[in-house]
Amino acid sequence: MEYQVTARKWRPQKFDDVVGQEHITATLKNALKSNRIAHAYIFTGPRGVGKTTTARILAKALNCENSKDFEPCNECEMCRAINESQTMDIIEIDGASNRGIDEIRTLRESVKYAPTRGKYKVYIIDEVHMLTRESFNAFLKTLEEPPPHTIFIFATTDIHKVPLTIISRCQRFDFRRIQLNTIKTTLSNIAKQEIISIDDKTLTLISKKADGALRDAQSLFDQVISFCGDNINAETVSKMLNLIDEDLFFNISDAVLDKNYNIVFETTDRIFQNGWDFIDFTDGLIEHFRNIMTVIITEKTELIETADVFKKRYINYIQTFSKGDLLRILNYLNKLQQELRYTNNQKLKIEIALTNLVGLEKSATLSEILSQIESQNFPQKKSDLIESRIEKQELKNKSSINNQLKTTDTASELKVKTEPFIPPKVESQTGGQTDLNLGPLTDKWQEFVNIVCNEKSLLLSPFFSKIKPTIFDGTNLYLEPEDENTESSLLLHIDYLTKKSKEIFGKKINFKFGSGLVKESKSDEKTPKTQKNPDKSQNIADPYEKIILEELNGKQIQ
Repeated sequence: MEYQVTARKWRPQKFDDVVGQEHITATLKNALKSNRIAHAYIFTGPRGVGKTTTARILAKALNCENSKDFEPCNECEMCRAINESQTMDIIEIDGASNRGIDEIRTLRESVKYAPTRGKYKVYIIDEVHMLTRESFNAFLKTLEEPPPHTIFIFATTDIHKVPLTIISRCQRFDFRRIQLNTIKTTLSNIAKQEIISIDDKTLTLISKKADGALRDAQSLFDQVISFCGDNINAETVSKMLNLIDEDLFFNISDAVLDKNYNIVFETTDRIFQNGWDFIDFTDGLIEHFRNIMTVIITEKTELIETADVFKKRYINYIQTFSKGDLLRILNYLNKLQQELRYTNNQKLKIEIALTNLVGLEKSATLSEILSQIESQNFPQKKSDLIESRIEKQELKNKSSINNQLKTTDTASELKVKTEPFIPPKVESQTGGQTDLNLGPLTDKWQEFVNIVCNEKSLLLSPFFSKIKPTIFDGTNLYLEPEDENTESSLLLHIDYLTKKSKEIFGKKINFKFGSGLVKESKSDEKTPKTQKNPDKSQNIADPYEKIILEELNGKQIQ
């Protein structure tokens, strides 16, 4: 027997043999079972997915003499005549070479005659979109109301070129691209029948090259057998079909993780030496990072089309790339793909692009930053911050009280108040007042005054140069202004003074206004009088309000 190509030798002869189109074959079998046979069908879809094959099987099923489960038996005289193209009742027409109005007129005349042997006369018109507009218009009436023994089956890869008036008169069936695993399974079964050794990686290379068309895959299969013989391996197939080795894509993704710039130039040199297309390489690299993103998001490999040996390598990328980084990489590669088509030196463009890709720094989302802050026990809530400040303030007050208890002669002479401690001032023999606790500020006070007057010469110099401190308790410094105007002017710049004090004295000082003096009264020598202008925050019972007033230099309004 003479040699037949795989696509013809293994062409399906029954509905169950058609792979990847179960939604169509099941519908046609149910239509035959319920005797709901339309007068016109139109099959549309990509090349090599089984449109013409399904049309022939339907024609055989309509005329089979010994149909079993509404499948053609392929044994009766009618089925054998159809398989050998020796019947007058099945007419196959090439729409590309019979596209004129004269051919359609001849077809209209032949439609009137009854079938010679079978039940139906079936017209299969392949590539029907190639008919001219006049041919379609002349065909409309016949297609709408054909004789009861006539059935039309149209097949086309460009359904958008067929007029809507034709489509509306037919039952439309859309054929799908055949999945990669389905093509691999079909080729593997054919290889077993032909006693040919082929591995999964080679089947994957052929199936991906076919791009969803089983006929293309079978043609490549024949070509590979002619080159390799009965023992086929992936390396030989890659060389024969000039396919880019997928290891290159893994090298690039590993280089991005390891920041290895040498891989970039080694990869581009290998592409150039093997004569591979840089645009094809970019397409493969985009698909590679898409597979990585799919595996990282789903944590499984069922949604990627590749060989099993590569699926194991993709699993290792879990917990390596972040989703944000992968999106940045994919967007960058998509732009590169468009720019490559308009560049003169594609090799240089690829080298620069891959170098930038390797040098991309990892990004971090706001949620990741917050989780890192959380892990370092930073207070997040305002309530936590205020509570911590209250605790510090209570400890400070306790230490101030303990220090004062040590310096007094007797504990009975000290009357502990709920207000913060303010060091007293005593009268001298000459009637003057002696400053207490100003030692740490004496050396740098004049320097502080000079800096403030120089920076705020017009605003503070007339007031601040004449003012003098009275009491300093370690945190609060009391200033006694000459009049109310001086105090109001200084209050406008209290934030500036506080900030500048931290630069000069090394700590933040809270400036208070008033003498801060506590004089001994003749009527009650042991009971200190209140200050002339007391600090109003001392009388606040709520600790939260107290902290806010002290930390933000607030002022209580009565």
